[in-house]
Amino acid sequence: MSKKTLISAITAALVVGAASTTFAAANPFSDVPSDSWAYDAVSTLAADGVIDGYPDGTYQGSNTMTRYEMAQIVARAMAKTDIDKADKAIVDKLAAEFADELDNLGVRVADLEKKSDNVVWKGKVKYKYVDENHDAGKDKLTNKVTFRLEPKAYIGNSGWTANARIDYDLNLSTSSNGDGEISRAWVEGPLFGGTVQAGKVPLFTAQGMIIDDPFSGATVSWGSDKLNATFMAGRYNHEHDLPGDKETNRDVTAEYYGTQIDYTPNDKLALNAGYTALQNLEQHDVPVSDDFKDDSLGIWYVGGSYAFDKNVKLVGQYAKSDADNYENAGIVELDYKGAKKSDPGSWGAYVGYRHLGQNAVIEPTYDDAAADQKGMVFGVQYALAENIIADVEYFTGKDISTDEDADTFFTKVEFSF
Repeated sequence: MSKKTLISAITAALVVGAASTTFAAANPFSDVPSDSWAYDAVSTLAADGVIDGYPDGTYQGSNTMTRYEMAQIVARAMAKTDIDKADKAIVDKLAAEFADELDNLGVRVADLEKKSDNVVWKGKVKYKYVDENHDAGKDKLTNKVTFRLEPKAYIGNSGWTANARIDYDLNLSTSSNGDGEISRAWVEGPLFGGTVQAGKVPLFTAQGMIIDDPFSGATVSWGSDKLNATFMAGRYNHEHDLPGDKETNRDVTAEYYGTQIDYTPNDKLALNAGYTALQNLEQHDVPVSDDFKDDSLGIWYVGGSYAFDKNVKLVGQYAKSDADNYENAGIVELDYKGAKKSDPGSWGAYVGYRHLGQNAVIEPTYDDAAADQKGMVFGVQYALAENIIADVEYFTGKDISTDEDADTFFTKVEFSF
């Protein structure tokens, strides 16, 4: 199937719902040259799931591609949210190329936006099996299913959204009912020339090595795609526990402050540096807290990633806290390819080393290793079918505080919708 045939079919699929007007027939445009880079650009967006074909996933049709038809595709792609940086750059480049046609479509695009749903629902069903073994300490077996909903509501045309994550966990090893919670709830939008998040906000600091967990407070980001600064402040409850008798929320949470600078000069290199501070710590605020100075903990970090090509990427991160012990953390990881939920049969693998000192990390993002562990990690990811991803990961090393052997076998199947 030729590129022009593919793109024509995508166009037909995208404009089916807006066929009540015949602007295209009344206003023909010149053809997009067959060797134009725009065909490859839109093909990439289609492969990444930014734009869709017919309901059965096929692409059909044989009409000539015009600049107007290409502008229709670009307009629909511009209305998409939550696309990655590389795809957004493609959409922006296409928008610049077809700016005149998009301007002529201004009223029509506005009408489509008014007709679009105000609330977008995403979610997943996830099965997870984890077998943790420790030579010193208690072994742990996890066998559970998680049902997750992630609604996003658009607040008028202000650029603000209301977001949430609703999780329901069912332990398959017991006969008890599951547990449900609203794990995140926040608003997000433009303010003071930056982007603000407020509420129970997701945190992802130091590429997730220090914290991948929500906190109650606000973040403010300023900058561009190349250089961006983020500031965070609020309260953090590591154990997600409730106040006991004669306790208040302040008794089970720590004050949280942080800042992170991200620098992405090109598509290959991404760098980050920052500082995280927790104050008024209690024993349950972090995994282990022996003797923090003045019940506070500060963590400095620096790291980044480098993509050698579209398949191979090297990731590194280092952190050091002002605690008297277990104060260092670092990871190095080599990633190969990656499974895409929009591309059945795609796969990825990684190998790496993690040293996660328990006073330098709080809630790391990794499924293979946890705080207070060091050792080698390996993983494979495979797209079983569209929107179905399977993971297998393995850690072999030691528990740092006991210097005894430990290992973890992790497997997950995730169904996205």
